[in-house]
Amino acid sequence: AFKANYPNHLVVSYVNTTVGVKALTDICCTSSNALQVVESIPREQPIIFAPDKNLGSYIKKITGRENMILWNGACHVHQRFTRDQLLATKAKHPDALVVCHPECQEPIRLLADHICSTEKMIPYCRESECSKFIIVTETGILHRLRKLVPGKEFIPMDMGQCSCAECEFMKLNTLEKLRNCLRDMAPEVRVPEELRLRAAAPLERMLELSK
Repeated sequence: AFKANYPNHLVVSYVNTTVGVKALTDICCTSSNALQVVESIPREQPIIFAPDKNLGSYIKKITGRENMILWNGACHVHQRFTRDQLLATKAKHPDALVVCHPECQEPIRLLADHICSTEKMIPYCRESECSKFIIVTETGILHRLRKLVPGKEFIPMDMGQCSCAECEFMKLNTLEKLRNCLRDMAPEVRVPEELRLRAAAPLERMLELSK
């Protein structure tokens, strides 16, 4: 229904959307390559960017593309971070750099020293001369950062008594469930071939850009 309101728009959607959304998409993106994907599209071509409005507004701002329409969706983890929480965390750690994910709201991004995907946080923190970082994203990245960038300190956002920076949906995936899938080759997900082909096309277009 949203797409029907913008019939001349090309659809860019996040790679973690459903197969049904992919089937309505022209090209997929990740938080790491969203800028590259959008910049590969002629500037005169209007775009629907879905589903994350924060990532979309970040890309829209740095590209200056006024013809991007944003779907009104957001990552529930990044949406919970507030400017006041970040200011309070910075007050406790004034010597730390703030590294945030582009799916954070704009008031958070404006206070950040660096904005990047979780995967790009690792090389940034490794190569930085700073030894202390406030990490504004899902807390699962903290273990990897501490393991892969030893000798530096990584601080999660201070959210008071709430551990809202954990994604309960990602935590549904466990090593035990993965082992069982590999052992039992189940559960099997079946997708109608016509739908599979439509959903595969935007993924293939995205992968072509990275070659």
